[in-house]
Amino acid sequence: MQHVEFFHTDHFNQNYQRQRADESISYFIDFFWETDFDELWNLYPKGFSDALFPNTGYTYLLNLGTPFVMQVGDKKFDMKTDGFLPRHRAIECYHQPGNKLFGIKFKISPVIFEKKINFSEYREYIFPLSYLMDANILAAVKKAGNFGERVDLLTQYFDKIIRQYSGSLKPIQIVSEILAHCENKRDFITPVEDYAKQYGVSSRTLQRYFETATSISTKTAIQIMRIRKATEHLVSDPDTFKSSDYGYYDHSHFYKHLKSFLQKNTLKKLQPHLKLLEKLHSKHKSEWSMVNGE
Repeated sequence: MQHVEFFHTDHFNQNYQRQRADESISYFIDFFWETDFDELWNLYPKGFSDALFPNTGYTYLLNLGTPFVMQVGDKKFDMKTDGFLPRHRAIECYHQPGNKLFGIKFKISPVIFEKKINFSEYREYIFPLSYLMDANILAAVKKAGNFGERVDLLTQYFDKIIRQYSGSLKPIQIVSEILAHCENKRDFITPVEDYAKQYGVSSRTLQRYFETATSISTKTAIQIMRIRKATEHLVSDPDTFKSSDYGYYDHSHFYKHLKSFLQKNTLKKLQPHLKLLEKLHSKHKSEWSMVNGE
């Protein structure tokens, strides 16, 4: 059994605990999550997989149970311990009875304040987490009694780092502000050159800031945010979806981007869901043509 992001919303809502990051750390962290699969093992005694589409940022995975398998693009990794997972590739996690994971979904990791790290060097694999987080906090989080305690420990930990280095690294502030602007204002079409001019840097310098902080380019990060939000809207509420709200010229422009986003080799069972989106796309394309007298 494979659960696919955007389509199997009940699975992801009911079998994962999730909490948005406090405002004080929200420029850096999206949310915390933890698997809650105890009631699923009777249904899937041989296990199941959860497939996620590309995203911005990266996830810190803390293994609270038995070994698991993570696929990044077309590469599979046997995971026995914790890991740092870049999120700009499609991923699929294969769960078996005994698996339990805790995750921190980052926009930009505050560890960049304390250690000289260029995240553009962390792209295609899952990397050891031991040198990217304090060993004592990792041990404390794993010993915590529940999800809420883990979130509280990490919120205090990252809030302290952010406050300590507040204002000390302008490049990180620039990247976090641009990402927040794109997400909050649903602005995905402002040229990179305009952002560079706004912050008084060259486009090449802004590109370097993004690659260092997020591992990917400015344009790539913004376009991933764009198609994720548009796809989520289309699936969850197709009647109110308008491709123009996300800066697409028309539905054909949107659908071309959508297909490039969804058709991943790792998601072998995606075709039925793609056909559903094709029907939604055709419906909106017909309505758009009627309105414009075509």
